[in-house]
Amino acid sequence: MVLGTTFVLVFVPASAAVGILFALTQWYLVSYVTVGKSRVSNNGYMQVDEDGIDDASVNAKCAEIQAAISEGSEAFLTTMYTYLAIFMGLFSVIIFVFLASVGGFSFDRQPCDYDQTKSCPSSIASAFFSTVAFILGALTSTLSGYLGMKIATYANARTTLEARKGVGKAFAIAFRSGAVMGFLLAANGLLVLFLTILVFKLYFGDDWVGLYEAITGYGLGGSSVALFGRVGGGIYTKAADVGADLVGKVEQNIPEDDPRNPAVIADNVGDNVGDIAGMGADLFGSFAESTCAALVVSSISSFGNDKNFVAMCFPLLISSAGILVCLLTTLVATDIMSVKGVKEIEPTLKRQLVISTVLMTVAIFLISWFGLPETFTINVVGHEAKVVKNWHIFFCVGSGLWAGLIIGFVTEYFTSNAYTPVQDVADSCRTGAATNIIFGLALGYKSVIVPVFAIAVAIYLSFSLAAMYGIAVAALGMLSTLATGLAIDAYGPISDNAGGIAEMAGMSHEVRERTDALTRPDTTAAIGKGFAIGSAALVSLALFGAYVSRAGIASVDVIQPKEFVGLIVGAMLPYWFSAMTMKSVGKAALAMVEEVRRQFRTIPGLMEGTTKPDYKRCVKISTDASLKEMIPPGALVMLTPLIVGTLFGVETLAGLLAGALVSGVQIAISASNTGGAWDNAKKYIEAGASEHAKSLGPKGSDAHKAAVIGDTVGDPLKDTSGPSLNILIKLMAVESLVFAPFFAANGGWLFRG
Repeated sequence: MVLGTTFVLVFVPASAAVGILFALTQWYLVSYVTVGKSRVSNNGYMQVDEDGIDDASVNAKCAEIQAAISEGSEAFLTTMYTYLAIFMGLFSVIIFVFLASVGGFSFDRQPCDYDQTKSCPSSIASAFFSTVAFILGALTSTLSGYLGMKIATYANARTTLEARKGVGKAFAIAFRSGAVMGFLLAANGLLVLFLTILVFKLYFGDDWVGLYEAITGYGLGGSSVALFGRVGGGIYTKAADVGADLVGKVEQNIPEDDPRNPAVIADNVGDNVGDIAGMGADLFGSFAESTCAALVVSSISSFGNDKNFVAMCFPLLISSAGILVCLLTTLVATDIMSVKGVKEIEPTLKRQLVISTVLMTVAIFLISWFGLPETFTINVVGHEAKVVKNWHIFFCVGSGLWAGLIIGFVTEYFTSNAYTPVQDVADSCRTGAATNIIFGLALGYKSVIVPVFAIAVAIYLSFSLAAMYGIAVAALGMLSTLATGLAIDAYGPISDNAGGIAEMAGMSHEVRERTDALTRPDTTAAIGKGFAIGSAALVSLALFGAYVSRAGIASVDVIQPKEFVGLIVGAMLPYWFSAMTMKSVGKAALAMVEEVRRQFRTIPGLMEGTTKPDYKRCVKISTDASLKEMIPPGALVMLTPLIVGTLFGVETLAGLLAGALVSGVQIAISASNTGGAWDNAKKYIEAGASEHAKSLGPKGSDAHKAAVIGDTVGDPLKDTSGPSLNILIKLMAVESLVFAPFFAANGGWLFRG
């Protein structure tokens, strides 16, 4: 081990600062494109766009549409965050009361659980610091989602305007904007967590176990906000999408982003609040939880006992190196090998994943070799301590990193219309919507196989080498290239919005073709969801291990009735949760469809384009429905661990967490990939890029209508239920870990004699 304490104290905040500065630089470069101002040529006359439209009118229309999308997004998030502020206040009280009650609300220091000869902070102090960490995690997650939305709404019209100059210029703006979100989120999350640890350490001193247990509240706060962001944003975006598609495309036979469609603004707002803000909060939650899980497990290792500060901060060093690696990777796409034509877009995005993974592998080796002791031990509850070498940790982190890459490419294979699976789904549309649904469901089920094997191999290898600490750092490995993954993920909705603005602003067919080309590799969101679900599986298992350790459970025996009851109920929870979110989207979409039909029916001149639709009415329907409908699924996830742990005890809760993890991962992958495949089957037919695709089209054909129905059914699967499930399994695990002291001391009321 070579690295010292000073290196950690400098390297971690410096990496975060570099990430923030890089994000601000990218934002500055994006701001060079002006919206709402016309260009003037050298001779003093107003420029005319390449399609003959006056430049001033195009700019004005883009500015107007951008303002409407931004206003709708901000209104939704502001209202949702008001609800979340109330929730945070109430749940903070619950955390404090439950944890403080473990020690009888005492202010006196108490013997440490791990060493009775030492004294640890009072129950009141531990409860206070856990509550503060929860609030900080929730605020950082909220900020992550809000910044993502602001960046996306700032960049969408700018991407549209740059598309007039060429696809390369438009790609650069969209990708730089995605990078702003990726680096701000990764750097802010790391910096706030590191500073929180340093401040808490002033009180906890050398009590690393108590310190890192308090820090787990940070992960709980991040995931709590992510849950409501994903569910609320998902309901919003899919209600608008379904309404716009069913009435606009199928019934009225008008293009997707036609300005005559009353739901078109709500649809574009949904991309920002669901796919951007919700996704940002989700992946921040994964980062916070995986880091917290690794920190908690490391605190009961030999370098925790030895007070080895550098080794204890190993998870933070991995994330810090990830920011620098992602920075170099981003420069490859924006400056070194920038996109010049349409055919270069997809290879450039794939190259980002490969380059970041290869570079990160080298960084992981260096940090493992120089940042960890040559040999150390990991304590395993109920078993002998595990002797681990530093190169073992390299393979643990690396297994998670490469498993993430495999999941990304498998997800792309099953959701991209460049490959056989989606083309088969598109071909099934010849015989109607029913066969399309059957083929899509089969594809989703099949797409689970390889990702689960990849996760299983990573788990087995990591656990064999370093027990639960290995699994925790494997999850960190999968998320180590978070900034690049987020940049790619955010790029998709920004480009999608840009296409919608081009359509609504009446730009030429050539410009719309360029914006369509940006979204043609429409697997960016699917790959992001694949990473999120894969990392959720590893994170949840690591948190599960930390919970079992903290609750003092020697082993989880599924043959015992307490554990088995929890297991089977836990496996049911993802279905219950999915039913609630799917029905919520259905109810909201029903109201949206009726409103869009009403406007087409009652507003004179709407179809002729002489009258504007009432966009705000549709925005209000989506906002009201999503805020109302996000509460029951959120309550299910947040209350279940509290009820089970309090009434049935730590063993039953352990079974519940295991069942939810095993079941939830399968459903999440299947739902996300099924929906993604149906979406791209529809786009395959619409693009008509091959002879096979042309034989199924054009737009408005029976095969295309069947594809639109499949896409509509898949919308809530891929953008609401599927992505939210990974938060369900993570959130229940981290909540159980935070409340483990209470459950261990006071849980199992119904089983007491």
